[in-house]
Amino acid sequence: MDKKINRRTFIKGTALAGMTGVVATHSFAGILPSETSTTEVDNTKRGLFYNKNGKFKILQLTDTHYIAGNPKSERALKNVNQMLDLEKPDLVIHTGDIIFGEPAERSVREILEPISKRKIPFAVAFGNHDEEYDKSRQEMLEIVMSIPYNINTKTEGIYGVSNCFLTLSPSGSDRISRVFYIFDSNRGATIEDIPNTYGHIHFDQIAWYRMHSEKFTKINGGTPIPSLAFFHIPLPEHKEAFKDEESGVVTIGTRGENVASPKINSGMFVSMKEMKDIEAVFVGHDHNSDFVTYWKKMFFIYGRFSGCDNVYNDLKPNGARVIELTEGKEGFRSWIRLYGGEIIQDLNFPGSFVRRK
Repeated sequence: MDKKINRRTFIKGTALAGMTGVVATHSFAGILPSETSTTEVDNTKRGLFYNKNGKFKILQLTDTHYIAGNPKSERALKNVNQMLDLEKPDLVIHTGDIIFGEPAERSVREILEPISKRKIPFAVAFGNHDEEYDKSRQEMLEIVMSIPYNINTKTEGIYGVSNCFLTLSPSGSDRISRVFYIFDSNRGATIEDIPNTYGHIHFDQIAWYRMHSEKFTKINGGTPIPSLAFFHIPLPEHKEAFKDEESGVVTIGTRGENVASPKINSGMFVSMKEMKDIEAVFVGHDHNSDFVTYWKKMFFIYGRFSGCDNVYNDLKPNGARVIELTEGKEGFRSWIRLYGGEIIQDLNFPGSFVRRK
């Protein structure tokens, strides 16, 4: 399905113990004009481990757009509860647009409370709508971090507030086998001469990622550690990949609207390719899409709309994406769980994707 939709019209009405507390200084030659100092606090609570079966399951929620007390939001809350009960994940990552109205604090607590009460670790990457109400983006992070079992941490000194990384290790080991980067893709245009665009990942965020990627590679004997990235707004390459029919692009799933990426390309994709660690990017934002595109040996993966009727959504029923990692095995498995229990897009990465010349 390729149905065009005017989003603007519609929407308008752990890490390493040795790195804990580190003050890191780095230079991003050719992009940053000077060195950037980044302080990261209390990373230790972010150590994650494979379960007793040698598996690690991530539930990706996205675009719940919840408003406390609004009957149109009930479908999102029911969906979150059902997804948690059916999948029993080891980690939940919400890729943004958690709420869609006031009161912001009550709304974010109510929609995340089902995760907390089940004692499941969770992290969030804020979307473009999460700061539009009666709390700032920073205040929203403070609220989220006060919820039991949240494992977000603050990364000071760079753009955005929900930037952090998580690490996954074999049970009983301090060896890191996977890294999960969570980026704040921010809200909207910040450059005067480039208005009317969605937010982008800024250069200092990219420098922060490159610094940590380099450190992880170094402690892994010079081999990049396989990593996944999670954020809200798709990259410009999401759009380019879908349109590219000459480089063997493989797409599976539903594209129900045009890719709503920013007009600014800050080089995030290029840095991922240069660092050679991130295998897949998981996003939300486009409610009517849940497709996967394999392009330039990168997986661009949409979550399944997890929300309600406060916003447009033609991709029904709602649901969530699941990512399953297996200890000692390369790649991963991912599927979409629909509200009601049905599973679709049960895929192995990269095995389910035909490599074309």
